[in-house]
Amino acid sequence: MSEARPSELESSGLASAHSLATKEFPEFWRYLAIAYHVLPAALLKIQMLFPQPAVTETSTRTGSARDFPKDWPFLFALTVIGAVLRCLYLTRKSFWFDEGVSVEIARLDWYNFARILWRREGNMSLYYVSLRGWLPFGHSEFFIRSLSILPSLATIPVVYWLGRRLFDRRVGLIAATLLTFNAYHIRYAQEARSYSFFIFLATLSSAFFIDFLQQPTRRNRIGHILTSSLAVYAHLYAVLLIVTQWLSLRFLKYEEIKTNKIDCEEIPLNTKQNWRWIAILVFPALLFVGTTGAGPISWIKRPGFKELYEYYEHMAGNGGFLLVLVYFCACLAALTELGGRLFHRRLSWDNWRYQFLLLWLIVPVVFTVLISVVRPMFLARYLAFCLPALLLLAAVGLARLSKSWLIIPALLLVVALSLKGTFSYYDHDFDLDRDDWRAASFYILDHARPGDVILFHIAMGRMPYEFYKSVYTGNSTGPTVIYPTHGTRFDYRDFMGRPSDEFLRTVPSKHDRVWIVLKNNEIKTGTDPTTALINGLFGESYPHFDQQNFPWIEVRLYSRQ
Repeated sequence: MSEARPSELESSGLASAHSLATKEFPEFWRYLAIAYHVLPAALLKIQMLFPQPAVTETSTRTGSARDFPKDWPFLFALTVIGAVLRCLYLTRKSFWFDEGVSVEIARLDWYNFARILWRREGNMSLYYVSLRGWLPFGHSEFFIRSLSILPSLATIPVVYWLGRRLFDRRVGLIAATLLTFNAYHIRYAQEARSYSFFIFLATLSSAFFIDFLQQPTRRNRIGHILTSSLAVYAHLYAVLLIVTQWLSLRFLKYEEIKTNKIDCEEIPLNTKQNWRWIAILVFPALLFVGTTGAGPISWIKRPGFKELYEYYEHMAGNGGFLLVLVYFCACLAALTELGGRLFHRRLSWDNWRYQFLLLWLIVPVVFTVLISVVRPMFLARYLAFCLPALLLLAAVGLARLSKSWLIIPALLLVVALSLKGTFSYYDHDFDLDRDDWRAASFYILDHARPGDVILFHIAMGRMPYEFYKSVYTGNSTGPTVIYPTHGTRFDYRDFMGRPSDEFLRTVPSKHDRVWIVLKNNEIKTGTDPTTALINGLFGESYPHFDQQNFPWIEVRLYSRQ
């Protein structure tokens, strides 16, 4: 048995980008950090030349559509910087398991596409449909991942809009700045999964929700209903945001809402119509949950205090304890003047808006942690939609600083720590043990011989391999897949299950060289039964055995010569 050596990977065209980037990383960091620090600070200073009071407990929304021409240069600059940060090193890391599965789901024919969504992958169905429409225009790693960058960038002005509607322009601008440099947001903008759509639609839903309360027009109603429903199809955990919005209204004193459209007493009736329409539109997603049960998330582990701390540390921007402390102090500054009134019912609008953000930040987390006592449901990335609430509360805390000039150094501190977290993420993942399917797949393709066959320990393991096979530039066509397979084309059944014992026992008598790809085969007592059978059966049947280990993937070759 032997480990994968650097020379072997380099000969396959797989030299890690990490070693090259490490040499240039410090100098690149210096120049880019200077540019990114100075530009936002200078633009923010320009914005602050426009007179406006500091945010206080009783401050009201001061932004209007007429303010936007003053703010768009800053928002445009943030969007450009955000695009650079989200495109930087976009293909440095391999697709991990879930990304490869996403691509292959989107490549299925319509019949099998519909079957796999209904039987197993109904969560993130909006993303799969979007990716299906995106793939005809390109198939590289960069192009596929770039789809997630679009909603990530769109979230920047939406956060500004929400902050302005809840508070004022200053809060909106600060929140947009924090989001631009946030490593957690950048991390999911660089993944071929639904999370950037999820965050975008959750933020847009809350913005329409606030607008509807203040201006219950047909436009705002439709906007709230559609974005809330689409958020659920981007990720089923968006239901928790809708529940949080509904729950927050139990604490609001409607008479305090400033609106000229309708009587305040009619607001509860109007919002009920929204909830009714949302329930109708998301019913198929809820039916999917009722049909599949907890099977698709049965692998989630029960959370502890460590997981909860890491969740908020990652959301703060991967800047370590200091950045968590800065965010904690900023959020505390935003809430401290309200004191005990924060948890009172029938709050005025000026108090309720703080309560709404706090509920958005903690209710989904508390709910999933409590449910996890019985059935583990807490997973940090599934709760990424709480990120805008954290940033908005922190923005209010920063905007509360009595002297405008204090905001610049405070914001620069957060941006500097966020950039530190972002560049750390470029170098290595902070919330994921990434499996290197690029290296594993190319190794197999480089070393396969005519007549070789391959089987995967779990059916879905074939999906990232097939993606990298489709972009492989070598001459090899690769080994023939004997599991999972249901014909010449992909079938929805190819995404489910493991090879049966009966099937495995027939393989040695039919094939001289067999590749086996193992993934997620460890259990508490050691290896799972399928791996144990492979170890015994194939070990006895084949005199030659070679093993190559890649991050979280094991590739074996059994042969008779």
